Amino acid sequence: MAIIDFIEFILKGLLNLILFALFLTAVLSWLAAFNVINTRNPGIYRIMDVLDRITAPILEPFRRMIPSLGGFDISFILAWLVIEGMLQFLIDPAFDNLRTLVNGG
Repeated sequence: MAIIDFIEFILKGLLNLILFALFLTAVLSWLAAFNVINTRNPGIYRIMDVLDRITAPILEPFRRMIPSLGGFDISFILAWLVIEGMLQFLIDPAFDNLRTLVNGG
């Protein structure tokens, strides 16, 4: 079924984009923390603001569960593991079952 394959492709693409945004957010926050980049630069500020608006809703539930450890926010790691686990172990079986249901098998 082409529509099911397309929906799977879009879902996997969105999850991979979220992983990319999480990675960029983490790297930029570490660079800003160590004063490698200047967050007062308008371009850097805009990039960080956009990434924060994308990743904050994803990271917030993890931040509530996991306290900051010595100033380091490890919610990123847990969010990454959950999304990667979804991609590796849940998406393919779910869509395989959906294809089976649609095909009447």
